[in-house]
Amino acid sequence: MCEFCHKHGEGRKWYLEASNYSEDLLSDVRRRRFIERFFTDPGSIRDATSSIGTIAKLPRLIRNAVYRAAAGRMKKIHYGQVVPLEEIRQIFGFVNSIVRVACMCRHYTLGAEKRFCYGVSMAPAGGYLGDLVRGASGRPVSGPYASGLEQMTREEALDAFEDHERQGMCHTVWTFHTPFICGICNCDRKGCIAVRAITEHELPTMFRAEHVAVVSPDSCSGCRKCSRLCQFGAIAFDPSVMKAVIDPARCFGCGICRSMCSSEAIRLLDRSEVPEAAGLW
Repeated sequence: MCEFCHKHGEGRKWYLEASNYSEDLLSDVRRRRFIERFFTDPGSIRDATSSIGTIAKLPRLIRNAVYRAAAGRMKKIHYGQVVPLEEIRQIFGFVNSIVRVACMCRHYTLGAEKRFCYGVSMAPAGGYLGDLVRGASGRPVSGPYASGLEQMTREEALDAFEDHERQGMCHTVWTFHTPFICGICNCDRKGCIAVRAITEHELPTMFRAEHVAVVSPDSCSGCRKCSRLCQFGAIAFDPSVMKAVIDPARCFGCGICRSMCSSEAIRLLDRSEVPEAAGLW
């Protein structure tokens, strides 16, 4: 299991612990202020992207040292983990509020509003994020990411996530001053800055899932749809056997490859069961 499971989940999957979504954690003033800045400051994502680009130009030895230090800071403040759809269903089963908001990454990278981000809360009516946007907390705010709050039912949110998955987006949970989770996003290599930081610059911005995808050769039809969908370049096509092959060392265990497999040849295993991937996070 990832280090957050040991630190914040008592050896269980930390993102399935309801206490990590609790409104009680918002008594921390620093956390509340961070969330407000996050949803209202358009410059934060621009500054982060610029910093990644600058660091990427440094000599490899120095760059890796800076990345390790940066990842350590991010784990304390704002860090993610890939989560497959079946565990998103579990999260939606115990949270009391789900709201959809504009994605700050796509606002910056694509210059357009794309609603791929969701706020979740144990409180009803949008929770703290809802209060923040409506001004019910006494400090009304506005900004490109704090507008157009859409309250959704569990069923509506799950339908949306299934649609996001068919579009090739993996699902990720995010902390706001760890271990508090109030954001679940749908990420891809084109528009998501976190995924691009990992795939293009090797900067760890999130943990891999607690799972790894594997292909059953007997069931694989060799259609290659899964390889076109993978956001992390973990799936190749072996022409010698005309089958898909998944590299466990590159697999993030998101499971979205399954959604395109009409042969049902792909399944998820617990990461600990795959020696090549057991220690990779």
